[in-house]
Amino acid sequence: MVAAPIFGYLGDRFNRKIILSCGIFFWSAVTFSSSFITEQYFWLLVLSRGLVGIGEASYSTIAPTIIGDLFTKNTRTLMLSVFYFAIPLGSGLGYITGSSVKQVAGDWHWALRVSPLLGMITGTLILILVPAAKRGNVEQLGGQLKARTSWPRDMKALFRNRSYVFSSLATSAVSFATGALGMWIPLYLHRAQVVQKTVETCSSQPCSTKDSLIFGAITCFTGFLGVITGAGATKWCRLKTQRADPLVCAVGMLGSAIFICLIFVAAKSSIVGAYICIFIGETLLFSNWAITADILMYVVIPTRRATAVALQSFTSHLLGDAGSPYLIGFISDLIQQSTKESPLWEFLSLGYALMLCPFVIVLGGMFFLATALFFLSDRAKAEQQLFFLPAKKTDQKNLWIRATQWAFCFQMRLLLKSCFPPLPHTYNSTSTIHQREEALGIFRIGAYSKKSVSL
Repeated sequence: MVAAPIFGYLGDRFNRKIILSCGIFFWSAVTFSSSFITEQYFWLLVLSRGLVGIGEASYSTIAPTIIGDLFTKNTRTLMLSVFYFAIPLGSGLGYITGSSVKQVAGDWHWALRVSPLLGMITGTLILILVPAAKRGNVEQLGGQLKARTSWPRDMKALFRNRSYVFSSLATSAVSFATGALGMWIPLYLHRAQVVQKTVETCSSQPCSTKDSLIFGAITCFTGFLGVITGAGATKWCRLKTQRADPLVCAVGMLGSAIFICLIFVAAKSSIVGAYICIFIGETLLFSNWAITADILMYVVIPTRRATAVALQSFTSHLLGDAGSPYLIGFISDLIQQSTKESPLWEFLSLGYALMLCPFVIVLGGMFFLATALFFLSDRAKAEQQLFFLPAKKTDQKNLWIRATQWAFCFQMRLLLKSCFPPLPHTYNSTSTIHQREEALGIFRIGAYSKKSVSL
């Protein structure tokens, strides 16, 4: 989270492919090394898990901007959907693979030794296969992209971009819900089954991982279905309205809140019904990931996109999943301590705490509706600024030189006309004609010299 703004700054100014690969290699090395840390060095394990975030910040910040410079319009939406499908896919496979490796090896450390191998392969393939896309290359339309501005000026422009601000707040709401649900829903469903007396209370490790596996599989599949559904709905709605992107996100968020609420109703009597509500709710919730990134590509110019993605990532983690699991757990403990401990009250207290998630999701839907109000104007501003950013000081100096030469040539022409008026057709003074030709030669030299100055 903290490293995201740093990678955003670097991603707008240096070779993104190299930065991206180095971040993945760093993530792989730290993850693999942390698997050998012993119990007496627990603080080092905590530190290593924090360092993992540095690698994650590199590709979550830079990768969308590379995709944005390789594709446009509906194709870009589709490619971003494929990219963001990896988030729920990786989360779901993490639940499944981590639990399975732990059971097979009998040690959770081995779960941290599988993913680094995939990371090293991915980083190598990026260096070899991914083209070095030029910033704004596919959007120039024959023009020339102007020079980038300073980081403070970029930040000032982003904070004044209302579509970007509101969509970032909406993304924070999505992150809040996914972080909390991913942490607590498996335990909530297990407690529901304890209350229904279909399973026994787990008092010693290892406990059953069935709920984690099922939830992981649902998260994996709904992630795929959600991003594809969102991309398809946006493509169709763009034929109806130019505000399709934020409106589809808003509808998805508000619809998701309804089914997330129904989870806590269904879980009291039917685990299958709860899983159905989770399936529909997560599908709608995941439908806006790729679209949100596409909104950013529309309203932010190419030379600021890495910074914009980094700031959005920082905000979504800070206001979202960085604290939501702990907040839900804290609220659940407070409610649970208010009365005598029992399996039923443990189940209900966690459910009451998780009810905060649908309210936050509704708030995110409102932020997307606010984005729709300013989306067209902010997109138009970005298109206008794309090739008309303020010129560098050297460019301004050259402009003054050209303006001075044009003024000199214009004054010379006026002077020639005043000193050598047009001759009558009967007047044939050879000396006067030679004087005019000599003076006109001076003018032509001045006129040609202006062409040697380039911007």
